[in-house]
Amino acid sequence: MSGTSLEVADILRDHGAAWRGTNKGHVSLNQMKVMFAIERCRTAALGGHVARCDNCKYEHIAYNSCRNRHCPKCQSGAAKTWLAAREAELLPVRYFHLVFTLPKPIADIAHQNKREVYNLLMRASADTVLKIAADPKHLGARAGIISVLHTWGSAMTHHPHVHMIVPGGGLSVDGTKWIACRKNFFLSVRVLSRLYRRLILDGLIKLHKAGNLQFFGDHADLVDMTKFAAVLAPLRKIDWIVYAKEPFAGPKAVLAYLSRYTHRVAISNRRLIRADADHVTFRVKNYRAKGAGRQTTMRLATPEFIRRFLIHVLPRGQHRIRHYGFYGNGNRATNIAAIRNLLGGKAPSTDQADGDLSESTDDQPRTLAIPCPCCGGKLVIVDAFDPLQHPRAPPVRTRSAA
Repeated sequence: MSGTSLEVADILRDHGAAWRGTNKGHVSLNQMKVMFAIERCRTAALGGHVARCDNCKYEHIAYNSCRNRHCPKCQSGAAKTWLAAREAELLPVRYFHLVFTLPKPIADIAHQNKREVYNLLMRASADTVLKIAADPKHLGARAGIISVLHTWGSAMTHHPHVHMIVPGGGLSVDGTKWIACRKNFFLSVRVLSRLYRRLILDGLIKLHKAGNLQFFGDHADLVDMTKFAAVLAPLRKIDWIVYAKEPFAGPKAVLAYLSRYTHRVAISNRRLIRADADHVTFRVKNYRAKGAGRQTTMRLATPEFIRRFLIHVLPRGQHRIRHYGFYGNGNRATNIAAIRNLLGGKAPSTDQADGDLSESTDDQPRTLAIPCPCCGGKLVIVDAFDPLQHPRAPPVRTRSAA
């Protein structure tokens, strides 16, 4: 298989069963569920709809999606719906992009303790920004944060880090005014790095003392507190990487960024080049290179490709996107309205994002979000079929892929 038609689902359908058999006893239930969901996504196994064009009468089958948050194909639709809500919350200010990473020794600990360390990473990075921003020596205001957890590098290796979108300013302590930061400077990266380092290391010690960390294999001896502390000690003396990018060029640039990052999975289908019986080739970025040489390819044995994909399956209930500060879910709408009023701005107008099916009323039939491939007309749902069943009235013309 090769070209734009190649998907992660194809690789899992062809090799997933054999991989599960080889790794029996070493695959978590959550990883199994993700594999099964992606393998069945947009196939008859999940059922679907039969739609007919209201103009040329062309008939089309649309299979249901799995809607799993690790499925490369489903996340594009989920991102559109999420972005429509975020667009209504944008403020007429500059936005900054911050990145918080973990040193490799802690990333290795996170690999065996995903829920605990991922939660610590997101909480510590947010607390760092909120505390430094609240300090009168820096900004003296309550900041707002949209935080997105990523666990992968370009080659699908384990690289947990957090991307943040932060408005350039914050609410005053009494909430009566907006305090803006400097034009091209939000907070000192050096100050952020040092507080972040302390919060992560202190948090790990607390987790260890509470017995909330587990260690296996080469890290089994870290169950001993003395040895665990010895691993962390050198990390207190080095600079941790907190990266601050240049501010976005307006709200539209923020949305464009969010559309690429919020619902991303370990690898997108468009990065796949080819797959044969033994190997998968895909595009990667070499961050040490510059210019055209940054884009290259990687060829992995198929079992290794599947293994790398599955190490990024999040623990059940783990939230990948979180909001902090005045973006906190409880008072988000109230805070945004108050800030917009202080800034003299108006709420942006938004259009509802399309999903697999369009909204309908009692007087209007449901339609597919995609137009008719023959004439561009509306595809009206005329029938539905349950999982593992066939349409009761199969289309007589050639069907396009869903």
